[in-house]
Amino acid sequence: MNDILTTNESGVLIVTFNRPEKKNSLTGAMYEMLASTLGEAASDGQIRAVVLTGNEQMFSAGYDVGEFVKNPPVTGDAPVWQFLRALNEFPKPVIGAVCGIAVGIGVTMLLHCDLIFAGDNAKFSLPFVSLGVCPEAASSLLLPRLAGYQRAARMLLTGDPFDARSAQEVGLVNQILPATETYAFALSEAKKLVAKPLSAIVETKRLMKMSERAAVEARMTEEIAVFDRMVTGGAAKEAFAAFGEKRKPDFSQF
Repeated sequence: MNDILTTNESGVLIVTFNRPEKKNSLTGAMYEMLASTLGEAASDGQIRAVVLTGNEQMFSAGYDVGEFVKNPPVTGDAPVWQFLRALNEFPKPVIGAVCGIAVGIGVTMLLHCDLIFAGDNAKFSLPFVSLGVCPEAASSLLLPRLAGYQRAARMLLTGDPFDARSAQEVGLVNQILPATETYAFALSEAKKLVAKPLSAIVETKRLMKMSERAAVEARMTEEIAVFDRMVTGGAAKEAFAAFGEKRKPDFSQF
């Protein structure tokens, strides 16, 4: 079974996370494929929009915990960072179709999508602090800008889950639909964009993002440096040890 499925439907590249037995958690190999797929799609004139999706029960549970513990991203060119850079730099429209669970990078990647449609069963969480690390994907910059500092602080500092309605209220989600209809609706919206002149779409996206591009790139670089340092620290080791041992972590020393 391929963990990442790709299909070109009338100019829309559909990228599907396809690892349901692991809640669509992402591995280094999957990040490499995602980065490569986006890189190729950026220069492919036959691709005019991208849809990122999972299935009706799950979008992505984030980084695969088992692989993360064994082989954490400790360098700036780790596959996960390659993927996030490719997504941030992608010039064409990216649409997220999100149902069920979206955790960690399963949420932060959405900050780089242009449109996001969520199923009414979507549940988001950003547990970086609880895992002894910091946020990534420039989420420490983009989420406060989007949601306001106080609401972003609650999401990032507590890691408490929030539902599709809360995501829509802070501007993360454009529209909520029944889970059974979310993917089809996202695809129909992507096809509307495909019918428009690509040059106008690309330039409009570039102009909208131009004022924050340098800041986003700088924040991603800073987050990567901090994340790489923290992921081998005591708090992260305790968090993942507790996860594996199915107990509550003890952060009193950190």
